[in-house]
Amino acid sequence: MSNDWKIGLKLSAFVIIAVWLVRTFLVTSCFIPSSGMENTLYQGEGVLVNKWSYGLRMPFPSFLGYHRIGNCDVGKGDIVIFNDPGATQRNKRLEWRSVFISRCIATPGDTLMLNRELINTGDEILSPDSKALYVYPASKEDLMKIILDAVGLKENSLVGYTEDGGYIRSFSHYEFYLVSQKAGQRIDFVPLNNRLSQEIHPYVVPRKGEAVKVYPWNVVLLCNTIVSHEQKQAEVRGDTLWVEGKPATSFTFSKDYYWMASNDPVNLYDSRLFGFVPEDHIIGKAWFIWFPSCKERFFQRVQ
Repeated sequence: MSNDWKIGLKLSAFVIIAVWLVRTFLVTSCFIPSSGMENTLYQGEGVLVNKWSYGLRMPFPSFLGYHRIGNCDVGKGDIVIFNDPGATQRNKRLEWRSVFISRCIATPGDTLMLNRELINTGDEILSPDSKALYVYPASKEDLMKIILDAVGLKENSLVGYTEDGGYIRSFSHYEFYLVSQKAGQRIDFVPLNNRLSQEIHPYVVPRKGEAVKVYPWNVVLLCNTIVSHEQKQAEVRGDTLWVEGKPATSFTFSKDYYWMASNDPVNLYDSRLFGFVPEDHIIGKAWFIWFPSCKERFFQRVQ
């Protein structure tokens, strides 16, 4: 073999190793697979990803365990690249899973007001114990007493009357959920302050070492997170969460989690589909556009 061939092979090997080191320890890239992040990022654009934005996730976490050097918090509003946390990828090793890109809208310990489709409504953040006033027809008072007794709220008393004869009671968000589910279509409730609705509920994003209380509206989401990312056996029976064969009114998580959302609500590849994103799935922050949809966007910083 001539010296030129040997030099060429050495250079090729050096380039390959250098590229691998850069992609593994510094910067990687990805292409935007859908229109979910428009008008921030467009389908088909190539984006550089800064792997040190939140601290470097060490390679091969499935084999070597999850470790991060220079750990930094993910910020609200950041456009984040992460491995698919969905249940369909559960049997794949973490580093081999599909890569998604979304905007972080809630960090560990935050509370979001989400509707039935798990879309953030932007409503005033309320705890499940926040009280609100509800009006219902006087003709339904006997039925109301039966329902209150059935759900364990017999001590809840009338707080007033409307000018047209309606009855007013005060319920916390959780109490109203129980009462409205039991009443179904038989009682027409009207919130006096329009802050709370049976279709919108507060969801707490799990923080490492802190207990998250279980409610009927978050029980399925918590159960899926426990099974997929906490590696514990869990199931839902009725509105009750069972963990390792025991009923649980709360659960203390071992990881920090995040809630990711697309710019376009039609695009479902975000937390509405796969739930909370655990910290060990985070790869880095979208940095610069290197393959733009138009020349004016070349090397534009992603914000």
